[in-house]
Amino acid sequence: MADDLNGKMKTEKETWFQKVENMHPYQTLMYLGMFGSGLIFLFLTLAFLASGYGNLDGLGFKMPRSFILSTIVIIFSGYTCSKMILHYKDEETTKLKNSLFTTFLLGLIYTILQIVGWRELTGMGIDFRGIPSGSFLYILSGIHIFHLVGAMIFALIMMVQYNKKEKDAIQNLIMLTNPFEKMRIELFTKYWFFMDFIWLTLFLIFVIAF
Repeated sequence: MADDLNGKMKTEKETWFQKVENMHPYQTLMYLGMFGSGLIFLFLTLAFLASGYGNLDGLGFKMPRSFILSTIVIIFSGYTCSKMILHYKDEETTKLKNSLFTTFLLGLIYTILQIVGWRELTGMGIDFRGIPSGSFLYILSGIHIFHLVGAMIFALIMMVQYNKKEKDAIQNLIMLTNPFEKMRIELFTKYWFFMDFIWLTLFLIFVIAF
């Protein structure tokens, strides 16, 4: 019985390794990047919680309205992003482009609102060079924007490519039946959801902390 159990565990391990080996390099890089980014946010969040964030109460800290609005925006962007793979499967290139563009636009609005939120923090007397807990508010939100901008640049590249292929019926058909294109959309969607999750987690921590 022990031999059977060991054999089963070995098979499961081999299956897991096979899955890793069969991953496309893009998938491997993205998952490794997400893991690394997750560790960065984890360590910075722990540092923020250990920085004596209670000192911000004396400065009259209130959650910036722009941060609240940006949270709503990024949640909605997750919804529009989720529609991309559905439109791809339905072979609706125009709807796919529209969902991608809407997601990009919401990401841009989110970024602008975050910057406005920094100005609100400055108006409260909380700046980047002040107390450590205040600095971490800028650092955490700033690094998140940096990661999201990378996804937005990729979205622009995809939109340009889709515009070109949509004009050519053959190229459009190839795109809609290409497993690589499906993988790209899935990876983009997962990364965007990951960025949504990171900010929602940070926002929740900010709300609970203060």
